[in-house]
Amino acid sequence: MKVLVTGGAGFIGSHIAQRLQERGDAVVVADDLSSGKTANIPEGVPLVQGDLSRADVAREAVDGCDAVVHCAARPSVAGSIDDPVGSNEANLQASSRLLVACRDAGVKRLVYSSSSAVYGGTDAGSVDESRRERPMSPYGMNKLAAEHLFRMAPDLFDVDTVCLRYFNVYGPRQDASSPYSGVISLFVTLALQGRAPTIHGDGLQSRDFTYVDDVVAANLAALDVGHGGGRVMNVGRGLSTTVNELWEAILLACGAGDLQAQHVEPRAGDIRHSLADVRAAREHLGFEAATPLETGIAATVAWYRAALSHAR
Repeated sequence: MKVLVTGGAGFIGSHIAQRLQERGDAVVVADDLSSGKTANIPEGVPLVQGDLSRADVAREAVDGCDAVVHCAARPSVAGSIDDPVGSNEANLQASSRLLVACRDAGVKRLVYSSSSAVYGGTDAGSVDESRRERPMSPYGMNKLAAEHLFRMAPDLFDVDTVCLRYFNVYGPRQDASSPYSGVISLFVTLALQGRAPTIHGDGLQSRDFTYVDDVVAANLAALDVGHGGGRVMNVGRGLSTTVNELWEAILLACGAGDLQAQHVEPRAGDIRHSLADVRAAREHLGFEAATPLETGIAATVAWYRAALSHAR
């Protein structure tokens, strides 16, 4: 196939582009480079640089493509609260423009990178795809609205789709200096520098941390499935870890000794607990996350250690 990866210069998108290229697909990347880096794009993969909310950029990006993996986003809860209009343009308007371009170009499959933020917070237990969505931020609302658009696409636009709701993805290439970065990249960078983190709240908030290689595998399974039909599926490990437990695990992996985190007031829009029910992806995609948290953290620490060494 010829596959467009939007956001392919970013963290998750670049890993997907690399795996697609390795398996023999022709790959194109579209990215505005607002947070992505050209160094992340696999060698030989062409870049369409620009804002996908513009019709001309979207048309150029999808030209000649059989399928699209749509990772481009502004993935920040806090950023969406500060700038809800910008979040809407980057996360919903761009998705709408891309879908129209896919319809006009005859693209047959689109895999959308959605988010567990559509659920909002839960008190306990895992959430499955039938749970009522209660997003707690403009970012979560944007992701849910785009999901609804892509769920309509098979019937209205003849573009078969799959929507994947990611749960707290981490791994190599996640930019710890970015305001959109995940907690693991921030914690690892601080631990390697011998610095303690600031944790918003008591640290007992919990997440389902998912290694990027597993997210890549889910996307490839969604590209290859016989019929997507607009189905929505969680992508996570189905296991819960508190932020305090995470910091202790990273300290151990980094050999950083005992650095006590500072706790401050919780942030507006933050979710207390988030845990994936992973049965749907197992049933419909044959996908199951295979990377234990300790293994993923070790690989992530090794990558950041090498990156910090090269930066000196």
